[in-house]
Amino acid sequence: MNTDTLINVSGLYKHFKNGEIKALDGIDAEVKRGEVVVVIGPSGSGKSTFLRCLNLLEVPTAGTILFEGVDITDTKTDINLHRRKMGMVFQLFNLFPHMTVLKNMTAAPMTLLHQPKAEAEEKAMVLLKRVGLESRANAYPSQLSGGQKQRIAIVRALCMDPDVMLFDEPTSALDPEMVGEVLDVMKQLARDGMTMVVVTHEMGFAREVGSRVIFMDYGKIIEENTPEEIFSHPKSERLQNFLAKVL
Repeated sequence: MNTDTLINVSGLYKHFKNGEIKALDGIDAEVKRGEVVVVIGPSGSGKSTFLRCLNLLEVPTAGTILFEGVDITDTKTDINLHRRKMGMVFQLFNLFPHMTVLKNMTAAPMTLLHQPKAEAEEKAMVLLKRVGLESRANAYPSQLSGGQKQRIAIVRALCMDPDVMLFDEPTSALDPEMVGEVLDVMKQLARDGMTMVVVTHEMGFAREVGSRVIFMDYGKIIEENTPEEIFSHPKSERLQNFLAKVL
């Protein structure tokens, strides 16, 4: 495997209801270091299932996923060790409601990486400053807007020093005026060279920030290419129809 390849997916299937629902129907894909791979497609096309398989939140029915050269679908692999290197941001922010912002950010580094409290808090404050929320360190999630919660969720994942960030429709639960502040953080991450896999309905983001765009439907990859080619020269009729509806 190419050392530039961070994730390599081969023959990935995910079936539900004893095979009645083929959420993923034979996916082959790779993600290289420093790439921003944006996954688009209609609702129910398998995008989120694909993303959730990458860190085994969904266990594939068949296929292999190599992460940094290790087959994480092998039952002998300690998936929790590898998940520490995979930051995950969900539609709903999954912050601990009983913890302050700072405690939300330092809990995992202190528990899993055994970072000293002072070191974990110093790093958390640097990241909070980066997203303009250092003044909210002692606030609780209930005191934050949706956009603030999602920015906190992103920097909380960054506290673990991940090698890749996985985003599952990170703006879909936000009010429209809050979407921009979250996308701005993600754009900055991309500029800083963070490897990212992003499932999104934000076509502007896909076009502007993606290194590569994957279009999925019916659990398959229908087309993948540069944003320029995907949006300006779609080859498949299915992608042409999809873009006609969303652009």
